[in-house]
Amino acid sequence: MLKMLIAVDGSEHARRAMAAVAALARNGLALKVALLHVRDEPIVYGEVPMMSYDAIENAQKAHQEGVLAVAEQQARELGLEMLPSRRAVGYASTEILREAEAFGAEQIVMGTRGMGAMKSLVIGSVAQRVLHDAKVPVLLVK
Repeated sequence: MLKMLIAVDGSEHARRAMAAVAALARNGLALKVALLHVRDEPIVYGEVPMMSYDAIENAQKAHQEGVLAVAEQQARELGLEMLPSRRAVGYASTEILREAEAFGAEQIVMGTRGMGAMKSLVIGSVAQRVLHDAKVPVLLVK
């Protein structure tokens, strides 16, 4: 049974990545998946009252839970066999790689926005960083 970690961010690209995994399962590949959502650390400048920081943190946690709830529902509708979803905070590529190792993922799956060569050269992308640094195969879905 192949353990796959699917990075989700609420985008159409992430939904297509789940659909690609579901197609593999329908074609006989025995697999189980865990969904992962990585949220950014709150960015605060200057002095911020604790109440404001807590409100930002709570809003980000709520957003993360909402993204995962929608993704879990989509995964169930696609017929994927689910393991518990995972949550992380930090830089997306770093956390995806860290969670993949901690989870024991045998493959990482994620959508790519297909930004184009010039834009990717200037700013890079999460998918490129994961692909470059992963210790397991990475399936990128456009």
